[in-house]
Amino acid sequence: MFPNFLPSQVNQLTNSKAIAFVQSIERIALATSLSQHPILTTYIHKGSGGTPILLLHGFDSSILEFRLLLPLLATQNETWAVDLLGFGFTQRRKEINYSPTTIKIHLYDFWKTLINRPIILVGASMGGATAIDFTLTYPQFVKSLVLINSLGYTNSPTFTKYLFPPFDFLAVEYLRQRHILALNLSSKFPNLDSKVLLAIQCAMLHQETPGWHDAMISYVKTGGYSDLANRIAQIHKPTLILWGEADDMLPLEDAEKFQQSLANSQLIKLKNCGHAPQIEQPQMTYQYISHFLNNCNF
Repeated sequence: MFPNFLPSQVNQLTNSKAIAFVQSIERIALATSLSQHPILTTYIHKGSGGTPILLLHGFDSSILEFRLLLPLLATQNETWAVDLLGFGFTQRRKEINYSPTTIKIHLYDFWKTLINRPIILVGASMGGATAIDFTLTYPQFVKSLVLINSLGYTNSPTFTKYLFPPFDFLAVEYLRQRHILALNLSSKFPNLDSKVLLAIQCAMLHQETPGWHDAMISYVKTGGYSDLANRIAQIHKPTLILWGEADDMLPLEDAEKFQQSLANSQLIKLKNCGHAPQIEQPQMTYQYISHFLNNCNF
């Protein structure tokens, strides 16, 4: 049975592993300084032992992007994934402005409430920028970093700060409509790879939750992590940089910049892989992360 706080579209899932993963989603009423009311925050927690791993998803995404990677990591370490503030299935409260700062506050409160031990942060795309920002603010709570095709050097265009109604709504709605179009097209091709259909379903499920449009508009107008690039070199934690060479969203040059800026880092380029190694090559991604963690001197 699926958690009752998920959109009804969750019933369209047919993949048994995805269903099991979704059924394990939990929710906590998280007290934060951002609101007088607790924020209902969704997460998944599996495994035990070792240094806890915390997975951070990308922009306009959810913990479902780790449905293949998290179970693998949980075989060796206690592993968490959380829906960041304004994203996924975490509650979107109207009184909150959604920005990198409020995301970090919410993430700290989640860590403090449920984990409260030094962690390994694994961030994909925007989640990588979130991981970097968190580490810069709370270095004592982070043992090491894994950045997967991470945001940090390339960011959203500056014009997004100046979007105003109704263009802000239309810009965000475009994100949802492209998934709907992809889903409709997939229904016309019965021989389509089931993995592609599942990826589309998982990518758009959270877009049916209350407040999605408003939270996306609020975040996009902040310009995201546009001020992060000049601070990346301040991080000295052991860092693994994983980068799909066929990424069509972020340039491969960004991977080189991360390696050059982060003194204690190593870069691994994944062939025949795009922007989301955690979905496209989960077994390979797990193996590289596992090897990296086993060789870290904590």
